[in-house]
Amino acid sequence: MFAYIVQRMFQSVIVLLIVGLVAFSMFRFVGDPIDNMLGQERTQADIDRLRSDLGLDQPFPVQYFKFLQGAVQGNFGVSYRQGRPVSTIIAERAPATLELAFVSGFLAITLGIALGVFTAIRRQGVAANIIMTVSLIGVSLPTFLIGILLIYIFSVELDLLPSFGRGETVMIGGWSTGFLTTSGLKALILPAITLGLYQMTLIMRLVRSEMLEVLRADYVRFARARGLSDRVINFRHALKNTLVPVITITGLQLGSIIAFAIITETVFQWPGVGLLFINAIQFVDIPVMAAYLMLISVMFVSINLIVDLLYYAIDPRLRVDARAT
Repeated sequence: MFAYIVQRMFQSVIVLLIVGLVAFSMFRFVGDPIDNMLGQERTQADIDRLRSDLGLDQPFPVQYFKFLQGAVQGNFGVSYRQGRPVSTIIAERAPATLELAFVSGFLAITLGIALGVFTAIRRQGVAANIIMTVSLIGVSLPTFLIGILLIYIFSVELDLLPSFGRGETVMIGGWSTGFLTTSGLKALILPAITLGLYQMTLIMRLVRSEMLEVLRADYVRFARARGLSDRVINFRHALKNTLVPVITITGLQLGSIIAFAIITETVFQWPGVGLLFINAIQFVDIPVMAAYLMLISVMFVSINLIVDLLYYAIDPRLRVDARAT
């Protein structure tokens, strides 16, 4: 087990280095931040001085090494746009994104598994067929279009929920949360549904497919022959084995929720890290863009590592293969 963990962590570090290198290389083609930071009356001396102060006159390998060196210490530099440490800016925006991702992930996992099990057990029922038909909306429509439709229905026509913003928030220590206010909870509903709908339908369809396959297995037929109740067969035997492959997909989808929150935050003007990244692209704020991509990469790699370890712990075949080798 220890050797497996060390191997996966080494692979994770390699992935992070490659992602950081690719992302940092792409920033050279986004634009020149000097154009946005200096006015039209700038001189070449002003351009050279600012480029030197920002370290943009140094070779690319030197810039990348300094970025990695600071990132390991939690220092991502100073924002070109706001003139403040990037770590401080991200810390201010992170609660909004994490709360949105938490609610979306919770809805996607709970409803996805519950509806997947229901549609598998009652696969011939009218309700199951309706759920499967409606789920095509979450799979087929793009996220931004779902968000616009929800805004039109619940904000414009029905005037029930806000169409943008985070609502009123309160500070608990250094954390700003909207969970404790009515306007904050109302503002969270539409973005959470928009962000989690695709993941929910994907998990639901995967659980249903795996559940149907498990229910046709020989050991399930043997359990029925022994006279076990449907509840015991469905939830103690079938569901347990269904969740083994679902864990991997669910872990990846949780990472996708945070990474793809950019679209949802843009549609609803949600003041999170994703909207910060979009604004950074427009201003060519390289430190903010680099910090965002590295943090998303770390989150993806960490989630994949946790999923692999859970998979290793749940599936005994992997432990047997590891001991055999």
